[in-house]
Amino acid sequence: MIDIEIEHGKVLHIVVLAISELMVATGEREVFFQVNGQLRSMKVKDKAAIKDQKVHPKVDKSKANQIGAPMPGQVLDVKIKEGDLIKKGDTVVVLSAMKMETVVKSTVEGKVKKIHVRVGQQIQGDDLVVELE
Repeated sequence: MIDIEIEHGKVLHIVVLAISELMVATGEREVFFQVNGQLRSMKVKDKAAIKDQKVHPKVDKSKANQIGAPMPGQVLDVKIKEGDLIKKGDTVVVLSAMKMETVVKSTVEGKVKKIHVRVGQQIQGDDLVVELE
C-alpha cells in the first residue's frame, strides 16, 4: 500500500493488485490497482523491458530481393536454407497465426542470401523474413 498526501488532509491510498505480462508489440504492461478502494488500470511503458527487446528488421518494400511477413505470427517451419536457388512462388516460410497456417512464398527468383527468422520465433507483419542475392 502506498499513501500519497496530495495536500494537507487529502491522502490517496493506492494498492497495486497486479501487473500484466509485457505486450511485446507496444512495450507496455497493464497495471491494475485501487485508489481509495476504487479499481483502476492503466498501461505503462516498460523502459527496462524495451531495452532488452530485440527489434526485428522490417522489409524494404522497394527492394524486390526482400521477402516480408504478411501478418504477425509464429514461425512454424523454414522451407529453405541459405544458398538455395528459389523460384517465384516457392514456399519459404510457414507461419501460424490465430490457429491458421499461412504460407509465405517468394515473389521473385534468386539465391537465398540470408534467412532472418527461426522456427518458434514470434514475428510481426512486415518483418524481414528472407533476403535474396
